[in-house]
Amino acid sequence: MASQLVALPAVERLSPRCIRILGGNPGKFTLQGTNTYLVGTGKQRILIDTGEGRPAWATSLKATLEQENATIVSALISHWHPDHVGGIKDLLSLTPEASIFKNNPGAGQSTISDGQVFSTEGATLTAAHTPGHTIDHMAFVLAEEDAMFTGDNVLGQGTAVYEDLATYLSSLDKMRHLFKGWAYPGHGPVVEDGPAKIVEYIEHRKQREEQVASTLRPTQDPKAVPWTALQVVKVMYSDVPEELHAAARGGVLQILAKLEAEGKVVQVGPDSWRLAPSSSL
Repeated sequence: MASQLVALPAVERLSPRCIRILGGNPGKFTLQGTNTYLVGTGKQRILIDTGEGRPAWATSLKATLEQENATIVSALISHWHPDHVGGIKDLLSLTPEASIFKNNPGAGQSTISDGQVFSTEGATLTAAHTPGHTIDHMAFVLAEEDAMFTGDNVLGQGTAVYEDLATYLSSLDKMRHLFKGWAYPGHGPVVEDGPAKIVEYIEHRKQREEQVASTLRPTQDPKAVPWTALQVVKVMYSDVPEELHAAARGGVLQILAKLEAEGKVVQVGPDSWRLAPSSSL
């Protein structure tokens, strides 16, 4: 997958008020690395996320602050995953005066609530609680650009993972109405039409739900033998190597749980499912 990724520089100015600094942690799940963003136009800037604590990130951040003749007054953390919080200690070593803000904060941190506004010269950020990828996930709308820092709910390449599908879809629907411009994602390149990408994500998830329901159609007859999640995976992902089926099973279980809550499928055993008799899917 790495060979298919768009090459991104370690540091890049994306707009007059936004500089992306990669976390120095490329990988299967982090793509080119975690995106961290230095936001603002004056001496005091806001940082969004901190990478996972790689020395390359601290070096890049220090050099960028020196070049910009700037310091960090606040760091906003999108969510708790290690590749977004791991650089907090390095940040505080570099700029001890910085305040750390996070939804469900840890020791020494301040909370972020839905609708909270953070301002510095050239940038006004409004926080939006957008759980799904994680329960504490926050996105940030940049008023001056009508843009959004989407965290890990929306990526620059590929699709995102989530803890709860129904919650995630609700957050995506909320996010797409909050801005009209660029999406600055937690991983990958900038998305020029952020709301369109979010709609694409929503449609992709709907298609997956329809695929699961369609695959279960032979089980709609109560006399039919119910299927396991892995049986569904083997049909849906018949063109995917079998060693990846176990990973795909987790996503299918999320879809099954959502469809069950909506009364569209029925769980009849620990891992046995059938399409609901009344379902029109």
